[in-house]
Amino acid sequence: MIMTAMPTRSDRWTTLRPWLGLAARLGLAAVWLLAGASKVGDLAASGRAVNAYQILPYDVAVVVGAALPFVELALGVLLLLGLATRLVAGVSTALLVVFVAGIVSAWSRGLAIDCGCFGTGGELAAGQSPSYLPEILRDLGFLALAGFLITWPRTPVSVDAALAGDPTVEDDDE
Repeated sequence: MIMTAMPTRSDRWTTLRPWLGLAARLGLAAVWLLAGASKVGDLAASGRAVNAYQILPYDVAVVVGAALPFVELALGVLLLLGLATRLVAGVSTALLVVFVAGIVSAWSRGLAIDCGCFGTGGELAAGQSPSYLPEILRDLGFLALAGFLITWPRTPVSVDAALAGDPTVEDDDE
């Protein structure tokens, strides 16, 4: 009778981790691509949404709002390709922290706005109430994906793995 060793937790994690990373990478790519695509058609509305937070001067908010969809699309494409994944995850983390801080700031100051995360956003009509907590929790989930990719950036089906000549995606020491 031949006895085979049971896979250890470490073995299972080593096998599963790259595929979880792929799911995190593609999920975060989808978020950025959807967010950017929903705003790129109306850059003025994106600028108004940033201005609704009442943090930046109007002219700066309009420029940030116009640039943001292109930044989001670039992050999405880079993640989709798996190119510079750790760097892109770090930039994603910084951007998501800014988004969460903006939502918390608007909530704490009693502003009634739509975050504009996946569309036009801006001030809500009288009688409408904002949904800040779900927006914050959603962004914290996206932060978890980015954090996973900062820690374990190499994933299957990625330019990073191909450039490293690492089809097994075992080594995350970049």
